[in-house]
Amino acid sequence: MFDIDRKNGIPIYIQVKDKIMEQIKNGTLKVGTKMPPERELAKEIGTSRNTVSSAYKVLEQEGVLVSYQGKGTFVAEEIKTWKQYTAKDKLFKIIDLALEEAFEIGFDSKEFLNLVEERTKEKEEYLKYIKVVFFECNIEQAREFAKELEDATKLSIYPAVILKLEMNDAETLKQVNESKFVITPFNHVNTVKSLIANFQKEVLGVAINPCLEAIVKIARYPAQTRFGLFCISEEFQFKIINALESAGLDNLNIEATTSREIENVQKIIDNSDVLIVSPGRYDEVEKCANTVINSKYRGKKDIISFDYSLDQDSVKMIISKIIEIKDIK
Repeated sequence: MFDIDRKNGIPIYIQVKDKIMEQIKNGTLKVGTKMPPERELAKEIGTSRNTVSSAYKVLEQEGVLVSYQGKGTFVAEEIKTWKQYTAKDKLFKIIDLALEEAFEIGFDSKEFLNLVEERTKEKEEYLKYIKVVFFECNIEQAREFAKELEDATKLSIYPAVILKLEMNDAETLKQVNESKFVITPFNHVNTVKSLIANFQKEVLGVAINPCLEAIVKIARYPAQTRFGLFCISEEFQFKIINALESAGLDNLNIEATTSREIENVQKIIDNSDVLIVSPGRYDEVEKCANTVINSKYRGKKDIISFDYSLDQDSVKMIISKIIEIKDIK
């Protein structure tokens, strides 16, 4: 189907994604074409099924591919990246339609503009008072994503860990009870729904993406490079390793730890050429990596911050969902 360049430093799943997009654009893969099963394509190009699965998932999130249970994965009927109009053009069309309707029922352009401004202010004011709980499997990412969502939406968001729900933690249950919505990554939606079923809260899913820049940096190091991985939680540690394996980097020499004991941290730093750190441990590890201990200088090491970010289209969908709320006070 296509060839993969294993020496250019670009993660394999990104190459697979780009090659599929290229074949769609040049007409090799047409709208409605059934894609090869993940296992079959992986065998054909000489990579793992997880790598192909990651490429397919990204293309599904972008609206390029669509999967049907029991049928397979197909080139989507409508690919959003090819839509004729930009987001701004689409918004202009919506405004034009609304303006036409306003004229028909007797409003002039100034009255229309005043109503739009009034409604926008009402919605913005309402958002300030909506409480939301964001659930993740580890507090590290829960805090990062809650902060990112707060900045993007101006909502009040409480970061929480799914384990606390399973333990019936009083404070976590209180926060859920007082919330308007619950948000969690798509892979946790069903779990969270079942755990808070008695609260009758709507659970919104959000997509998260690993830091592509970090993956590319890691991929460009020589095969013999020794990596030290530092995270706060084992769950986040697992996510990073899984993301690297999905990108085709499944043979890395990694020594990982969640320990905060200075001796353990320094030992791994000394034994590593490159340090991979979660955002919550960057300052701590950087300080240890550049400290003089027992007259031995621990020379500067490359430090790569590995984090995840919220998919911006998912964030927009959440904002849109909240804007639909009718009970503005």
